[in-house]
Amino acid sequence: MQFSRRLDRFGDEIFAALNDRRIELEAQGMKIYNMSVGTPDFATPAHIKEALIRAAGEDENWKYSLRDIPELLEAVCDYYRRRFQVEITPDMVMTVYGSQEGIGHLGMALCDEGDTVLLPDPCYPVFAAGSLIAGAVPYYYPLTAEHDFLPCVKEIPEDIAEKAKYMVVSLPSNPVGSIAVPGLYEEIVEFGKKYDILIIHDNAYSDIIFDGAYGGSFLSTPGARDVGVEFFSLSKSFNVTGARISFLIGRPDVIAALRKLRSQIDFGMFLPIQKAAIAALKGPLESVKEQCVKYQERRDTLCNGLRDIGWDLPNGRGTMFVWARIPGGRTDSMNFCMELMEKAGVIVTPGASFGPHGEGYVRFALVLPPEKIREAVESIRRSGI
Repeated sequence: MQFSRRLDRFGDEIFAALNDRRIELEAQGMKIYNMSVGTPDFATPAHIKEALIRAAGEDENWKYSLRDIPELLEAVCDYYRRRFQVEITPDMVMTVYGSQEGIGHLGMALCDEGDTVLLPDPCYPVFAAGSLIAGAVPYYYPLTAEHDFLPCVKEIPEDIAEKAKYMVVSLPSNPVGSIAVPGLYEEIVEFGKKYDILIIHDNAYSDIIFDGAYGGSFLSTPGARDVGVEFFSLSKSFNVTGARISFLIGRPDVIAALRKLRSQIDFGMFLPIQKAAIAALKGPLESVKEQCVKYQERRDTLCNGLRDIGWDLPNGRGTMFVWARIPGGRTDSMNFCMELMEKAGVIVTPGASFGPHGEGYVRFALVLPPEKIREAVESIRRSGI
C-alpha cells in the first residue's frame, strides 16, 4: 500500500529511540536517571481528582458532551481575570485535548497549502508538525544565546514577514528556558499588526518561572487580543498531563475557525474531565506556587552541579526544563545523548530534535528530586564525558 506522502514531512520520534535503549540498559541492571520527557512527578491536587471521581459517578456524564459546558468557559474567564488580570469572554475560549493537539490542528484551520508561517528555532516539535500537516512552509527565526534565546522580530526579513500567515511564540520557552522581558510582547504585537500576522502564543509554563519573575499572559499586552491567541494548559501547573486539559483563548474569529474544524472530527471533551478542569480553575493555587519553589530547587541543583563539573552556564529561567550547551564544543547531540545514557545512565533529549539551532545543546527535564539530580550529575562526572 502506498501511504500518504504527508508522512514524509516528519522525522522519527526521538523519545521512542531513547526509551528502547533505556529498557535494554535497565534489563542489564544499569541505574537510569530519566530526564528526557517532561512528565511531572508531583501529585495531582486532591480536589481535582475528587471532582473527576464525582462526575464519573453520574450516568449523564458518560454521554457525548458535544460542547464546552458554560460553567467551564466561565471558569476560564474568571481564572484569567484573577490570575492574569485579563478580561475575556466565553466566545474567546475553547477546549483542546492538550496544547499539542490544539497546535497540531490550528494550522489546518488557518493555512492553505504553501502559506508561510514563522516558527522559533529551537522549538517544541509540534509547532513544526502542525504547520507541516497544514501544508504550510515554515520560516524559522533563531533563538540564540546572543539574544538570550528570545525572539527578535527585527531580524525577520521584510519579504518573509509580508507573506507570513502566523507566528508562533512560546514564553516561558520549551526547550530553551527563556522568559519574556519588558517590552518584548509589545514589539511582537506591533510586528503582528504591521504585517497582518496572527500571533499564536504557547503559555504552558506561566506557573513555572524562577528567581522572582512574573509569569503572565501574552493577552495582557495592549493590542494583543486584536492580533493573537494563546494556548493555556493545566497540565504542568496542576499535574494533569494525562487528562489533556488545555484551552485556546483569544480572537473570537480564530476560536470559531478551530471550533468549526474540530466539530468535524470530535464530539467534545469528556464531561468528567471538564468538571475536573473547573475544580482546578476555581480551586486554591497554593500548591501551584509551592511546586514552582520545588522546581527552582531542582533547577539550582542541576545547574550548579553541571557548572561544578565544567559545563557552560545552562539556561533555565522558566519551564520544567534546563537547556545546556554540550561540553567540549561537541555538535553531535544525538550521539552525545546515546553516549551519556550508555556511560552515565542519564537520559536527556538531544537539542537537534528541536531544530537546527538546537544542535550542540541538550535538554534536561526537571522530573527528579534534588537528591536524584545530584546522583545523576555525579554519574556524569564519573563517566568522564
